[in-house]
Amino acid sequence: MDCCICGPMASVFRPPRNTICTSCYEGGRSMIALLNKLEVSKDINSKGIWHAWNYINEMKEQEEEIKERIDFLEGFSVAFGEKLHADIQLKAGTGPSIPAHRVLLAARSPIFKTMLEWDECKAPSSDTISLPELTHEELQCLLHFLYNGRLPGDENMDQQIVYSMLVAADKYDIPFLKKLCEKQILRSLDASNALEVLEISETCSNKKLRESAMGSIVKHMEEVVFSPGYETFAVNNAHLSVEITRTLLRENRDRKLIGTSQYATNFS
Repeated sequence: MDCCICGPMASVFRPPRNTICTSCYEGGRSMIALLNKLEVSKDINSKGIWHAWNYINEMKEQEEEIKERIDFLEGFSVAFGEKLHADIQLKAGTGPSIPAHRVLLAARSPIFKTMLEWDECKAPSSDTISLPELTHEELQCLLHFLYNGRLPGDENMDQQIVYSMLVAADKYDIPFLKKLCEKQILRSLDASNALEVLEISETCSNKKLRESAMGSIVKHMEEVVFSPGYETFAVNNAHLSVEITRTLLRENRDRKLIGTSQYATNFS
């Protein structure tokens, strides 16, 4: 069918040949539906695609404004990189201390804010806050995020450091970092790391990661149980091993009930 939108001669079509193809029709409907979800206060559906297109342009302008705002805030990154006017030192469990800025730490984390406001922490700029649970590399990554709003290397980042960043995000109450780590961990979740993710989810009391990891373990039970690390995991996490067994038995029971129900239905 000739389409007055995507056809090769769309500009010369006139009524009654101003029909559109199924692809353009569904595309237009989907675009309007999406925009209605994004902005429920605007009745885009009753105004047509032209108004939807105008709204998309508005969103594009907003996106460019946000990018400009982000570029403006990049000054914090420069201050960290060049150690400009740093007034506090952070010391990891390993390696030298790293200079930082009290005001930024307090703004990014309510836990850091409390630590800095605590009487014993109100000290000259030469004093240091110790974070012994982090390695020097992990502390560098944490500070990089606090100053830049992103993790160094992002998707190419070592998975062990991502786990450490999730634990740090939970401990220091940094929701955005927690969300980024969750997404990255879920993206790489498979049978080879499901036990580790389950262990991390327990440390952080993260229900979303726990359910996803448990689902992956049950799905690949044989591969996981006979993996080299399962015995060590079971010794160190007896309660999680019990939970895995119970979840597997529950899954098998549910499958049997469904099978029995279908069998009864077929012969009723």
